[in-house]
Amino acid sequence: MIDAALQRTNMVESQVLTSDITDRRILQAMGDLPRERFVPADLTALAYMDEAVPLTPAAAGGLRRWLMAPRVLAKLVQLAEIDDACRVLDVGAGTGYAAAVLGKIAKLVIALECDSGLAAQAREKLAALALANVSVEEGGLADGCPNEGPYDAIVLGGSIYERPDQLLDQLKDGGRLVAVVNKDGLGRATIWRRLGRSLDRWTAFDAAAPALPGFEPEPVFQL
Repeated sequence: MIDAALQRTNMVESQVLTSDITDRRILQAMGDLPRERFVPADLTALAYMDEAVPLTPAAAGGLRRWLMAPRVLAKLVQLAEIDDACRVLDVGAGTGYAAAVLGKIAKLVIALECDSGLAAQAREKLAALALANVSVEEGGLADGCPNEGPYDAIVLGGSIYERPDQLLDQLKDGGRLVAVVNKDGLGRATIWRRLGRSLDRWTAFDAAAPALPGFEPEPVFQL
């Protein structure tokens, strides 16, 4: 019998705390939430490993969806500087784990998911946890959810290749967007901050995360 509570404690102490996470609210949320409920039933033994966990089978012509590794998620959430007054968009919600973590910290969370099956699971799992400040919306990830914005923070639950302009347009003045950006095979956690009509951008740390659908680079044709 797997002791999930012990695994959660070990995850926080050995993966999250050792990654310079100083926000006690993140540590508390990840220590309380049953991560094993957010992965497929046959993969619950892998829920607390220090890697991404697959949420969907490999599919020809499409991206497999994953639950982001705990330390990467924790560092992105801390980078976004979220407080209890924030309105947050979680892009690529999957089964809802990141949205649940954010829901323990923020005032309101919109969890955006493009896969209807994953969105249905997210609604069920979040409802079971009585997280009334988190709602799930279906739609294209790169399009965001402008009708529910603007947002104080936007967190992407996977990696992208190019600047997400449509999402950046949904930030409030002073709002932050955090994502892992892949370039030349390397992933870097990147933060954009809106300052009026302009955007500041900087990279924070190396990170690996599975790619999100809808953010693939445009194909380049060469003669």
